[in-house]
Amino acid sequence: MNLAYVDTSGLVAIAFDEPGGRRLAQRLRRYDRLFASHLLEAEFRSTLLREKVDDRAEALLSWITWVYPNRPLTQEFNQISSVGYVKGADMWHLAHALFLAPGGAGLDFLTLDERQREVSIRLGFHAMERP
Repeated sequence: MNLAYVDTSGLVAIAFDEPGGRRLAQRLRRYDRLFASHLLEAEFRSTLLREKVDDRAEALLSWITWVYPNRPLTQEFNQISSVGYVKGADMWHLAHALFLAPGGAGLDFLTLDERQREVSIRLGFHAMERP
């Protein structure tokens, strides 16, 4: 089964036809399931509201299976911190992916943010090639 965690940068790129968005949309079709934290929904809806576009949210969000950790993600935050610095929201996404797949096993991490991508690779995830 092909599984991936997708962060907000990917859905925003698809919604607004930004660089890398079309290629990512094609790649997403290869996965049996896509995962994300609810932070993606808040960030994505906020971006659509800022840009005064609201007709794209439901279709793109329907692709997502939401991750609900049943414990604090302190262990994952520490693991991320040990391999490099990322912003808080990026750390949140990476921690949710690690919760699903410790060591990155069996889960691709899809982001268009270069720093987050580099850290995801150090954590053991397979990451999308640069656009």
